[in-house]
Amino acid sequence: MDTLTLFALPALVGAGIGVLSGMLGIGGGTILVPVFRLLFNMSPVMSTATSLFTIIPTSVSGVASHVRFKTCVVSLGVATGLGGALTSPVGVWLASISPSWMIMVAAALIIGWSAVDVLRKAVKESRTAEAGQSAKGDANDAAPPPSSVKLTRKQLVTGAIIGLGAGLASGYVGVGGGFIMVPFMLSFVGIPMRLASGTSLMAVMILAVPGVIEQALFGNINYLAGIAVAVGSIPGAAVGARLVRVVPERTLRFIFSGFLLVAAVLLALNEFGILG
Repeated sequence: MDTLTLFALPALVGAGIGVLSGMLGIGGGTILVPVFRLLFNMSPVMSTATSLFTIIPTSVSGVASHVRFKTCVVSLGVATGLGGALTSPVGVWLASISPSWMIMVAAALIIGWSAVDVLRKAVKESRTAEAGQSAKGDANDAAPPPSSVKLTRKQLVTGAIIGLGAGLASGYVGVGGGFIMVPFMLSFVGIPMRLASGTSLMAVMILAVPGVIEQALFGNINYLAGIAVAVGSIPGAAVGARLVRVVPERTLRFIFSGFLLVAAVLLALNEFGILG
């Protein structure tokens, strides 16, 4: 039972998180933080730090598959990731001086907002399709590979600015920042969900590194739990990246928003003591 609790169970949880990470373009922190907080009974600071640590190997696995399947825009991912790398350490520092409850409430609010935003777009797209105007959605589902996507300098700068905000949130609440980057890439850069997922994951892989180094220096990371979850999340992320090619665009949006909404509610309920 001890072995199951300490290693097998976290690896199994990690596999599920990895699939969501590779498919939705998130580092997995939006579910890792609640998992470490609720199931492993870690402190808020250790939950966010261990989540950030686990995000890196998960993201690397997913990115490798997205690049191979041409479901990401490399230039945008690098620009966004570098922007986030600048502010991620600032987020970690802010978390170190903030009350524990504030970190979790901030995570719940940010995740919840992202869920509502993506859900609203998914519902709007579904209504358009039902009205017989599905050509646009079909075009998104058949998004071209990154080799044929020509981004302007303005789009790349926009990506870097998005990264600045995502990096700050990443360091503060221990998430990869994909829950911010994916909706913003859809709205402000104008790439489809199929490409936004892989591009966001590439940015997550880059921007999480400075925050992890800083958290390690603070001694906040539970390496055993992080590695146990990563054992499952690494292969899971590769599977999730494969699913992006076959899951319809609108379905991806609904899954993404529902996933975020559940994570936000669980965090909020736990911090207010409703879950016990």
